[in-house]
Amino acid sequence: MPEATLLSAEQVLLTTLVVKLAVMAALATMLVRYRRFRHILIFERRDWPDRLVFVLALGLPLTAGVASRLLLNYNAADLTLEGAFLAGLIAGPYAGAIVGLMVGLPPLGNGEVIALPFAVGCGFAGGGLRELCPKEAIWHFSPFVVTRLPARGWQMLRTRRIDWHVVLLFAPVALELLRQTLGARWSEHQRLFYAEPNPFWTLAVILLATVLAVATPIKIWNNARIEHRLEEQEKLLLAARIEALASQINPHFLFNTLTSISSLIRTQPETARMLITKLSGLLRRLMRSTDHFVSLREELQSIDEYLDIEVVRFGPQLRVEKDISPETLDFIVPSMILQPLVENSIKHGLSRKVGGGRITIRTVRRGNRALIEVVDDGAGMTEEALEDAFAGGIGLSNVNERLRTIYGAACGLNLTSVPGLGTSVSVEIPELTWPERATA
Repeated sequence: MPEATLLSAEQVLLTTLVVKLAVMAALATMLVRYRRFRHILIFERRDWPDRLVFVLALGLPLTAGVASRLLLNYNAADLTLEGAFLAGLIAGPYAGAIVGLMVGLPPLGNGEVIALPFAVGCGFAGGGLRELCPKEAIWHFSPFVVTRLPARGWQMLRTRRIDWHVVLLFAPVALELLRQTLGARWSEHQRLFYAEPNPFWTLAVILLATVLAVATPIKIWNNARIEHRLEEQEKLLLAARIEALASQINPHFLFNTLTSISSLIRTQPETARMLITKLSGLLRRLMRSTDHFVSLREELQSIDEYLDIEVVRFGPQLRVEKDISPETLDFIVPSMILQPLVENSIKHGLSRKVGGGRITIRTVRRGNRALIEVVDDGAGMTEEALEDAFAGGIGLSNVNERLRTIYGAACGLNLTSVPGLGTSVSVEIPELTWPERATA
């Protein structure tokens, strides 16, 4: 019979690390299929029942993996460090510590007395990072940041600002080095399980595997979050279009416009004809539009038709100024976002001010973003009115939710007002090209 081929020590280690990554990826994929677990990942505000579900869903399989290592000598199933750190990073320090407690208890029966405090510490370390760094930095964590490590390090020194992607990269590396140090220190008595780097060059592979075992579930779970966001975006954009047709050009506005037209037919027929043309053009544009995104140039053309109607209605009481940067005209923006902003200025500002006032539409390019601002010098809004502005309805609330869904929470409307002085509504839109608009 042919002799069995034995693997070398480094081959065994490398195989174990690859299997460990596969186990973590399989676990993350399995968990994200469950609706409750996916809900916990998508929504950042989690109550204790949600955290408990997360802890049990992640902690029980990890504990089973530790037991497999102890009973069956299946080292690839032991994900103590990675699991506890990941739990803290996603669900907070207490969740991380509880998962660390779960995976750290079984090794005590094998004499690995350092395993429990080490695992709990890893959970607290992940939770501490979650409390300190921006949540989106966690979800966009990638080990490939190492390819630009010198540039990022220089950027941190130059700007004196923390690059959280670098911190997230080195945190599991530091924990793995700590495990290697503690494990080697008490290796004779086996107080802590660790993958011994033999030969020494395999330490780099061990560190890389630890980082990947943390990053892989984050990537899988973030893909689920992105898919949910895109689905919600499509629903919201469709609802926004339907509601815009029914409500943004609301019956009150149509009634006032038609009343103005009827009063002008005999005295100023040319003006009445112009109003009818502008109104029909505006309605035709809204009803025929199938794109959820248009260039800022097209959006400004739509608002011109709306403003022409309002200027005729209010006469010299409504004055409109524009300060449009040519560099912003080709920016891609969600359709029908300017009309509610201008309508808000007229409704809450100028219509309540004796003598009317001025509306200024301003755009300016800031790097790869376009600042769009609608300012009026009308009556302004009280604090109560500001708080209610985003509470409901189709106007500012709808625009704000669309912007936040498409571009993220940082791109919502910024509304400021001073009673007696006026109101300002602004938003910064990231630069997109036409092919990108469908996946924005």
